[in-house]
Amino acid sequence: MPDALSRAIREIAWPLTGAAGDYEPLLERIGDARFVLLGEASHGTHEFYRERAEITRRLIRDRGFTAVAAEADWPDAYRVNRYVRGEDGGDEIGALAGFARFPTWMWRNTVVAEFVAWLRAHNGEPGREVKCGFYGLDLYSLHASIRAVLLYLDNVDPEAARRARYRYGCFEDFGEDSQAYGYAAAFDLEPSCEQAAVTQLVELTRRATDYSSRDGRVAADEFFAAEQNARLVKNAEQYYRGMFGGRVSTWNLRDTHMAETLEALAAHLERLWGSTKVVVWAHNSHLGDARATGMGEQGELNLGQLVRERHRNDAVLVGFTTYTGTVTAATEWDGFAERKRVRPGMRGSYEELFHDVGLPQFLLTFPGGGVREALTEPRLERAIGVIYRPESERISHYFPARLGKQFDAVLHFDVTRAVEPLERTPGWQMEAEREWETFPSAL
Repeated sequence: MPDALSRAIREIAWPLTGAAGDYEPLLERIGDARFVLLGEASHGTHEFYRERAEITRRLIRDRGFTAVAAEADWPDAYRVNRYVRGEDGGDEIGALAGFARFPTWMWRNTVVAEFVAWLRAHNGEPGREVKCGFYGLDLYSLHASIRAVLLYLDNVDPEAARRARYRYGCFEDFGEDSQAYGYAAAFDLEPSCEQAAVTQLVELTRRATDYSSRDGRVAADEFFAAEQNARLVKNAEQYYRGMFGGRVSTWNLRDTHMAETLEALAAHLERLWGSTKVVVWAHNSHLGDARATGMGEQGELNLGQLVRERHRNDAVLVGFTTYTGTVTAATEWDGFAERKRVRPGMRGSYEELFHDVGLPQFLLTFPGGGVREALTEPRLERAIGVIYRPESERISHYFPARLGKQFDAVLHFDVTRAVEPLERTPGWQMEAEREWETFPSAL
């Protein structure tokens, strides 16, 4: 039965009906903010991807946003960037081909492909000088970033490329297995490559004026991409070495890297084009202020916290939630994409509270007063990443949060469906075609 709080939420919630004006209250809340962080409660829910893309289209068209920065690796996303800016040919499926590492469906899905096609068409409109780019913030691509740095130097400074190959050769004994390197370096089984990665970044940065001024904006953009790849190598080396020392340190290093990359990207685009506004796509756990969650209590920070601390009212953090439905996820790391049923939100959770509001989907922007104060009381909040284990859901996927402080607005979709991968495994397809006898009531 709905309680007093769920009834109060219903009074101020904005129903999402598919109408053109669905997101007017959110755009009003965003105002002139330069950073809009759009989350997701899973890495495999169709509605989260679809509505995030639609809000982003509005921000690009109507509010002049000029970059999308995603929880994706820099070199893979930069391939998309070149495509949407008209610098590479092919099609949107080919542009997403760089996302070949698990979990491929996170970016190789039908919604992202449609958005990439739209963004290329938008950028290609006659007379459009400033084109919106697509960039990655994450740091898993150690070896792909090494290759990108070497390719860049081969073109602009072959002698510097020779020195870089010598330095990065430190990683060669481990092939593409970054975790094996991290284990060996952490336990002194092999020498650390830290100094080699740092030295290479320092040398590249010192040549910034020379390299980036050779051909105007094109050279500046290419140098910036190479510099970000070199910085990623340095931070990824530290990340993989730190994997065997504790979760907090690696989580904080990863989100600090994402925040630094976002700041560097905004500064770079401002140098090229003037005032810049950036949309960020990432999981709620990265974008909701960590200080309002159990993460913060354990010493973890995140991207949303760092952006909010630095930019204050110039940043808007938007979360997404669902009560039940299906999700694309794996059972274990490097596992196959499966279409899994999402269990109804647990008792005492925000998901249950929003289900009791009684609206199929709605937007909640937090005003002052009673509702927001009530939503600052701790409740459980669900987070599904690329792995979903419903059999251990309470331990694996819930954490305490104070949602009214974690986000500036929330979108709730009561029943959601799995995002569609571009490559559907037989298991995913079979589950997609199977009717759940009790879905969505789960009674």
